[in-house]
Amino acid sequence: MKFQLAINLERMDATLDMRDVAQHTLEMVQMAEDGGFEIAWAAEHHALEMTIAPNPFSILAWWAQHTSTIRLGTACVAAAYWHPIKVAGEAAFIDLISKGRLEFGIGSGAYQREFDRMAPGLKQSDAWQYMQEMLPVVRKLWQGDYAHEGQFWSFPASTSCPKPLQAEVPIWVAARAPITYDYAVKNECNIMSWPLTRGMDEAQTYMNRLNEAVAANPGKKRPVMAMMRHTAVFDTKDEWMKPVRAAQRQLSQFETLFKNLGDVKNGFPAQAPLESIANRAEYDPQMLSNNLMFGTPDAVIEKLKPYQDMGVDSFIYYASMGYGLEDQKRSLELFCKNVIPAFR
Repeated sequence: MKFQLAINLERMDATLDMRDVAQHTLEMVQMAEDGGFEIAWAAEHHALEMTIAPNPFSILAWWAQHTSTIRLGTACVAAAYWHPIKVAGEAAFIDLISKGRLEFGIGSGAYQREFDRMAPGLKQSDAWQYMQEMLPVVRKLWQGDYAHEGQFWSFPASTSCPKPLQAEVPIWVAARAPITYDYAVKNECNIMSWPLTRGMDEAQTYMNRLNEAVAANPGKKRPVMAMMRHTAVFDTKDEWMKPVRAAQRQLSQFETLFKNLGDVKNGFPAQAPLESIANRAEYDPQMLSNNLMFGTPDAVIEKLKPYQDMGVDSFIYYASMGYGLEDQKRSLELFCKNVIPAFR
């Protein structure tokens, strides 16, 4: 099993200096490169301090100048917010300046709040159609002149300038629904999956969907399957509540976004007081500690083994969840030093 890092520029409140947050993110990517991680992923989100990622390509360009071997990916470009010609050129430029290290992830977009601002009138539940139209267009633009007449975009003969260095840029899609797994297999895309805070039964469900999609498409190769979990590695067992508290705080902000409650002030989603969520199952401390990749190095190794056994090819270490910056660094240090060697 290989390892990938998802890291965001992230502020849960205004007490953190943005310059410190930015520098921390770069240092985490450099640590991951030195520690044996394969890919570092940058997200796309807008008008939210908890995921500061207005352009994943600019983030990757920055990382590319300060790294040399780790591959660099978009997780994910929100298709409805872009034009295919611009996406093709931006992505190819990253491949050029990184000397062929681009991993191209494309998706539908996450929050209705963002669609209300970036693509007014579009429902998040309909945005998958933009992704499915855009991806083949981008691939054709990378190859040469191509004219397009589609549902969402139309343009005369155009091409990507520059072209990617790689003959075949690896493509990734974020998948949860069976239809997306089928699309990924049919279109030779790798898969990023995220069971959120749910247990191993959810992870197994995603593996089953992949296997069913492969069986339904004979002749198509099996995609690379990556699975993401919030991760925090700590030195001693008695530290277990620290990442749980951080996760509870972040999850309460996510709830505001997923439910589109509108309670966002100056980029910071409101968070529920801990006492108000104490008895809700989705915030249960023991459940979060068990299901997320939290623990001492030995405990995390044992938690990772079932993922490897079920056929997960790459584990995505999700570092951003409001955990303290120094705690994040210590966690990644322990993971690189003690966990990764157990899977070589």
